[in-house]
Amino acid sequence: MDQQPYAPPATAVLYTADGHPLYATPPQTAPLTLHRPAPHPVRDAGPVHTIDPTSIYLPAPATEPARDVWPARLLAGGIGLGAAGVGLGFFLQALAAATTGLGLLAAVLALVWLLKNGSSSGGGRGGAVNVQVNVTNRNR
Repeated sequence: MDQQPYAPPATAVLYTADGHPLYATPPQTAPLTLHRPAPHPVRDAGPVHTIDPTSIYLPAPATEPARDVWPARLLAGGIGLGAAGVGLGFFLQALAAATTGLGLLAAVLALVWLLKNGSSSGGGRGGAVNVQVNVTNRNR
């Protein structure tokens, strides 16, 4: 592949003393005109038939009443019910996972609260304490 950008071929141009260019090719003897190709001959496509569009899309009249395809309806209903059951199963599974996650989060938060605010030995923050002391001297 050529990596050089396209450069038009350089033409040798000579200039006269007053600055007019002298080209190596002879000047045009006639003015330039636009190229207009000859028109293509029109081919005869034959006679054009007009078709009424409504006649194409009308259904064919039924000569006898159609059979009731109850097996197909039962199969379609069964597939629909099965798909609905699978979808409901996925929904309930996602709901159970979400509630389990929320329950675990609530349990962790309750444990953190109990460890922070619960009663602890010492510190004096446990509230009022009732103490009853009975002293008896048996050596008297």
